[in-house]
Amino acid sequence: MVGKATLFIVAGFSLIFLIVEYNMGNVSTRAVSNFADYYLNNYAHEAAVSGANFAANEVFFDPSWKKGFTMDINGANVEVTVTNDVFKQTKTLTSVAEYNGVEDTVEVVLTPSKFSKFAYYSRDEGGNIWWMDKDTVWGPFHTQDKLRIAGHPTFYGKVSSLMGMEKYDKSSSANFYGGYESGVNLPMPANGVDDVKAEALKDGVVINKKDNIYVTFNSDSVTIKIGKSETTYLASALAPNGVIYIENAKSVRLQGTVKGSYTVASNKGDIYLDDDIVYNTDPRNNPNSTDMLGIVSKNNVWITNNTANNKDINIDASIYCETGSFGAEDYSSRPVSGTINLLGGIIQDTRGPVGTFSGSKISSGFSKNYKYDDRLLVAYPPGYPGTGGFEVVSWYE
Repeated sequence: MVGKATLFIVAGFSLIFLIVEYNMGNVSTRAVSNFADYYLNNYAHEAAVSGANFAANEVFFDPSWKKGFTMDINGANVEVTVTNDVFKQTKTLTSVAEYNGVEDTVEVVLTPSKFSKFAYYSRDEGGNIWWMDKDTVWGPFHTQDKLRIAGHPTFYGKVSSLMGMEKYDKSSSANFYGGYESGVNLPMPANGVDDVKAEALKDGVVINKKDNIYVTFNSDSVTIKIGKSETTYLASALAPNGVIYIENAKSVRLQGTVKGSYTVASNKGDIYLDDDIVYNTDPRNNPNSTDMLGIVSKNNVWITNNTANNKDINIDASIYCETGSFGAEDYSSRPVSGTINLLGGIIQDTRGPVGTFSGSKISSGFSKNYKYDDRLLVAYPPGYPGTGGFEVVSWYE
């Protein structure tokens, strides 16, 4: 009996060892197979990413590039195609890589880069104007001038300048939470406002009158007053694509509540903000707000010196002054007028004044409370002037 039991035990252990050995062999085989699959998939993926990067670089140097290409990347065959959506004004780069029978795709969507992405932009910082302790800028910042720092201003977005930085004294230093880059050349276009007219001619409205033109937004409607003639239009019927272009006016007077996405542009007369110009739905309270406004002037945008603006003004817009400035009318002689509460951005040729100060107190004009509209990083008012380049808004792997 003992001999038979021993045989059973030996046979049992032998069977167990055979099963274990079989399983270990399978595990080893699967491990090698999995590693091989991972290597092939990863190789094809990295080749596709490289193709997308090469294509994005082509667009960076030539925004009109649309040829695509086929290339070999260390044994992987990579084909890149370019699709242009004229209606959305987007460019899609599709990079497909094949390596040893394994295929991978990377898709990149780019949209035109607009000056509205900036919280602040200037060509000329206006001489002896400094960014100081209490100054805080949210969002992207660029100047073609020197960035002049006195004390410790704070910048939360990416900051760049063409001519470097100048410090008021040795102790001056800025807080750059989004980074700082010097030597960046990004000039304003000479014909950005003309490009807005081209958009207005597509499906907007062009108003050509040598007069003072008053534009008042009333949520769903827009009232246009020229001389003694005043007409109210359904906003969507007046300018279906949202672009209102005013040509040869003496001045454009703007105010009201904006519902929807619009750009008001003037090619000659300065634009005056006669009262608050705000969104029907505040994006700070409702991220799904589709209200957006571009104020585009060939020359200047002024805060009117009137009774309505003598105690604060609220402005929801991205403001663009191609050859002029954003400033307060009679800034040095008007009374102390409260605060400019701005949601959006200021893009101007020359930094304009909005008030005067004595020490830390306002002597005339306004103090500033500027907040960046984060939606402007990926969206823009219709027809807004562009930088000539593209921005990556989606990278799908």
